[in-house]
Amino acid sequence: MQFVVKAYYATGPINQLNMTPLVSVILPTYNRDKNIAKAIESVWRQSYKSLELIIVNDASTDATAELVGNLAKYNPKITILHNEMNVGIVASLNKGINVARGKYIARLDDDDVWCDDKKIEKQVDFLEKNPGYCLVGGGVIKINKNNKEIVRYLLPKEDEYIRKTILINNAFAHTTVLFRKDTFLKVGGYDERFCFIEDWDLWLKMGKVSKFYNFQEFFVLYLDQEHDDPYHYRNYKIRRNVKINMELRKKYMDSYPHYKKAILFCYASYFYSFIPFRKKLGPIIFQIRKLIFGSPPYKYSHKNKSFKNEQ
Repeated sequence: MQFVVKAYYATGPINQLNMTPLVSVILPTYNRDKNIAKAIESVWRQSYKSLELIIVNDASTDATAELVGNLAKYNPKITILHNEMNVGIVASLNKGINVARGKYIARLDDDDVWCDDKKIEKQVDFLEKNPGYCLVGGGVIKINKNNKEIVRYLLPKEDEYIRKTILINNAFAHTTVLFRKDTFLKVGGYDERFCFIEDWDLWLKMGKVSKFYNFQEFFVLYLDQEHDDPYHYRNYKIRRNVKINMELRKKYMDSYPHYKKAILFCYASYFYSFIPFRKKLGPIIFQIRKLIFGSPPYKYSHKNKSFKNEQ
């Protein structure tokens, strides 16, 4: 089978003569032969060149394995790990990071694209200058399957405010983050018991030993598959995750403030999923939520904007 992939191959030795720390980009994938090439291209467009890309193929049944294998033939900076059976994203992430050689770890999903070519450069510079911090993130632009913008949002910036809200809302978008590998190993990595919210659990563990920061810039085009899901299925997923969300908050109730608000928010999300025509009630519900839980992540919409060139 032939594949036509626009190439942004990196050149030169991985360590860049040791002038800059190595960043390991972890990209788990399952059956994304139609999307993954764009994700990979966005890695090589980065201005920061001291990179390695570790792709964990989670037993894909489509042409993903062949596609990434062909790319790796021409790029020594790509490492492919193949799971013999489908083990899920959490185990795949741990597997990829365990073989990573970088000082820092970046995350990218197989259907997302980094839209800021200086993302890694900015984040490495921040962490190198601020050794008391372990994790940095940024903003997200959500798009649908037609590459139209749904919404964009920025998350809390400073460590102090992140800590005040992180038990209520996940304060980082997974595919925007860069974190220290040594901190990841120190706290035990991703916990497979918290599937669907494994990233949130990791941040909460990291926050017990170091500090947080979010850039007020947009770093990723996030393909929102849920936006295209049937309404009843989105509701089902909200209800399915209630128990695990409760367990997560209870685990960290003594480490972060506003545990009671966090539990209340969890229940509110559950009952909210049962409200018919909730989109029409959105403005009212938004004000109620703001009154009880404080301001959510800053959001604004550009629904007519298209990102066909990037995604």
